[in-house]
Amino acid sequence: MRVLVIGANGKVGRQVVALLGPTHHEVLAMVRDPAQASALEATGARAVVADLEEDVTDVVSETDAVVFTAGSGGSTGGDKTLLVDLWGAIKTIRAAEAAGVKRYLMVSAIHAADPDQGRPAIRHYMVAKALADERLEQSTLDYAILRPGRLNDGPGTGLIRAGEDIGYGEISRADVARTIVATLECENTIRRTFCILAGETPIGEALARL
Repeated sequence: MRVLVIGANGKVGRQVVALLGPTHHEVLAMVRDPAQASALEATGARAVVADLEEDVTDVVSETDAVVFTAGSGGSTGGDKTLLVDLWGAIKTIRAAEAAGVKRYLMVSAIHAADPDQGRPAIRHYMVAKALADERLEQSTLDYAILRPGRLNDGPGTGLIRAGEDIGYGEISRADVARTIVATLECENTIRRTFCILAGETPIGEALARL
């Protein structure tokens, strides 16, 4: 499967690319800055230079599956959140539908289910995620929407909790990346939206129980 990772240079995206590298998948790592390409290609990926704020139709059309883990970042304003986290996501969903690319994995956020429950400082981000998720759920794609809790940089354990209503907590970026990779070929995650937190169940087993 040819997998396009959008946001490949992010903290989660880099780990997804590295995990996919040794597998049977062909990895396209989408970056905006050409200077980021060599580090990603060292993991076996093929870097693709493209900007979510521009037309990405051709990039998406070359793939079999899309992983959207891009984000405008905490240091930008609400305008960038709209352009990247919301509009960028919608453009790639539309492009995937038009090109017949069926599998699409969205990395969202746990409070996207109810943005009013999120912290006021990032509520605009949660609203953007909620609207992008809603557009994906209305699409024709074989989507999976992963909503992790608060992210940390701790070591991955390979153990999670997964479900639609599992409370709130944390999860390492390493385990989010592992869950993304496992979700790609887990058929019972197709057209499912679910939350993930650190837990006590192996990732594959947690996904199989959804």
